[in-house]
Amino acid sequence: MSEKKRYQPVDAMAFPRFEGIRTFMRLPHVTDLSDVDFAIVGVPFDTGGTYRVGARFGPSGIREHSVLLRPYNPVLDVDIFAVCSGVDYGDLPVTPGYLPESHEQIENGAAAIFAAGVIPVFLGGDHSVSLPLLRAAAAKDGPLALVHFDAHSDLWPSYFGGKDTHGTPFRRALEEGLIDPSRSSQIGLRGPLYDAADAQMSNNEGFNVVTGPELHRRDFAEVIKEIQLRAGASPAYLSFDIDFVDPAFAPGTGTPEVGGFTSAQCQELIRGLLGINFVAFDMVEVMPAYDPANITSLLAANLVYDFLSLIALQSQS
Repeated sequence: MSEKKRYQPVDAMAFPRFEGIRTFMRLPHVTDLSDVDFAIVGVPFDTGGTYRVGARFGPSGIREHSVLLRPYNPVLDVDIFAVCSGVDYGDLPVTPGYLPESHEQIENGAAAIFAAGVIPVFLGGDHSVSLPLLRAAAAKDGPLALVHFDAHSDLWPSYFGGKDTHGTPFRRALEEGLIDPSRSSQIGLRGPLYDAADAQMSNNEGFNVVTGPELHRRDFAEVIKEIQLRAGASPAYLSFDIDFVDPAFAPGTGTPEVGGFTSAQCQELIRGLLGINFVAFDMVEVMPAYDPANITSLLAANLVYDFLSLIALQSQS
């Protein structure tokens, strides 16, 4: 039996960080997933956006600002690549301007990754891409526990009569039985709404909801425990909309909402999610064009790094 390959980043002591093609953490660009534990996968699609657009450039922005990341996570005490073999798979194909066609392409591309037994970390793209990604994930693992960090519930039934935008993916996911709300949590919801009924949508569907104002008042460890207990041991999907973060720390996004969370608070929340059986992750709504100092892309890259740390710790358990 041949020895398994172990893919890991380029050695920064041999090649300076400003050199080379911009893959995530300077991982090898590999599409053969036979010796891979996790894959970074770009989903550069933003036709689902309803206000600002530009999230099609999110994957490249996140990759560009991942070069300073190093293999050992001292907070979680894990050397990611001593445990896991990881690659940058590149981007899934999309057809700009054509949402149904692109969603089908995204679903088919993601399905091949799930079929290989790899844990994907998807870089969006607007939040509409979570729907085809959930379709692919649920086809393999059944209805998923959703762990959703966002300023918005993304449960709106439609927008200007259209069913699919970045504000509707989880409504469609519920209708299609892709997620189980009794095992799911939506964290950080905040901002003005159209009416009082909008504020109750997530509760009415059975999600565990921790609004932004509530989260600011509560102990994070308590909230993390609540998310963990809710998800249980079932397969889970983590979706992180960068507008969960306050625009002071992440201005480069499509629908910024004040009253959000700091970079450090986001790290604390993600790092606490040990023990959840994550089968996939996504990071969405990063827009480099609205990010003049690159702080949004930098934060997104660091949060994805914490996703990888959770995967490594999960593989050890």
